[in-house]
Amino acid sequence: MIHFAASGIDTFLWLPPLAGFVLAFFCSMVGISGAFLLMPFQMSVLGFASPVASATNLVFNLVSIPGAVWRYQQEKRLWWRLAFIITAGGAPGAWLGAWLRTHHLAARERFEIFVALVLAYLGARMLFDVLRPSSASSGALRDPPLWPLLAASFTVGAIGTIYGIGGGSFMVPILVGFFRLPVHAIAGATLTATFLTSLFALAGYSLLPGPAGATAAPDWLLGILFGMGGLAGGYFGARCQRHVPQKGLKLALAAILLGLALRYLVA
Repeated sequence: MIHFAASGIDTFLWLPPLAGFVLAFFCSMVGISGAFLLMPFQMSVLGFASPVASATNLVFNLVSIPGAVWRYQQEKRLWWRLAFIITAGGAPGAWLGAWLRTHHLAARERFEIFVALVLAYLGARMLFDVLRPSSASSGALRDPPLWPLLAASFTVGAIGTIYGIGGGSFMVPILVGFFRLPVHAIAGATLTATFLTSLFALAGYSLLPGPAGATAAPDWLLGILFGMGGLAGGYFGARCQRHVPQKGLKLALAAILLGLALRYLVA
């Protein structure tokens, strides 16, 4: 057992990277971040639900995302302008999210309700994706309107920071469904924006004082261990994706997400 001073928990050194690997392995195969299930793992397994947990969850993004961003850049599929616009809106939203988390959602009971709503949304959307008839994206590669995109990015940045995920998984359906952009063109940009917004979110948690004057800086060691496992899990998950039935996996993950949401709502 090892003691993580910043988070105040005791656990085995091998457990965080193993959890990061398993979550990223399965989540990457359906196109979502393992950080979504990492927060319930921290809450229900490690008993860690303070604002520091949200900040620690964001460290997972810093370690696990760069490899994928580099791959998109090498393939010349990274829309930098879109990434920077999303980040420009998401950065101030991230600071608002850090403030709301530390001042109004620090109590575990309130935060569990917020987590339940996020998980319910993601589970319902995944279930809808499985059940609806498949159709080709009709979006065209064009610059989306600036101010609506900034407003959407601001909102997503706040929500993502409160939860501890950065917000990329929320931006994808907005960009596809509302702005009518093709999925293949935005994946690299949303990942890049998630990474950059996570930096601003971590700065907010580390610098903005809470009600008692203390900050909610992340547990860097714990977050890095999660991220190292997530980096490996995401890589192997991407390689195994074509061998796994997507419909069955999405249904299973949707059931897990909705089950966790129900658990936190009725707990």
